[in-house]
Amino acid sequence: MTYETTTSLSGASVLAQAKRFFQERVPGSAAFPEKEGPSYLTLRGQGGEEVAISVSEVAGGTRVRAGTLLFDQAVGRFFSTLPQLTEGAA
Repeated sequence: MTYETTTSLSGASVLAQAKRFFQERVPGSAAFPEKEGPSYLTLRGQGGEEVAISVSEVAGGTRVRAGTLLFDQAVGRFFSTLPQLTEGAA
């Protein structure tokens, strides 16, 4: 499934927070960085399952997209930790 949100954080900050979140705050099924670049992060976890996260700049913040087959609940929890981009914040 694919998820999307916008945040007031920079893309680099989102990716750094994702690395920490999926290693430390997903008990019993952590995911660890496999590939990364300035605008994406791929994490690999339980049974080889993947979480792919990409970031792109938008007016006033960052659009964050995440795709996964197994980590749906964890992606939702991670997105809930990101400060939302408010209307008119450009």
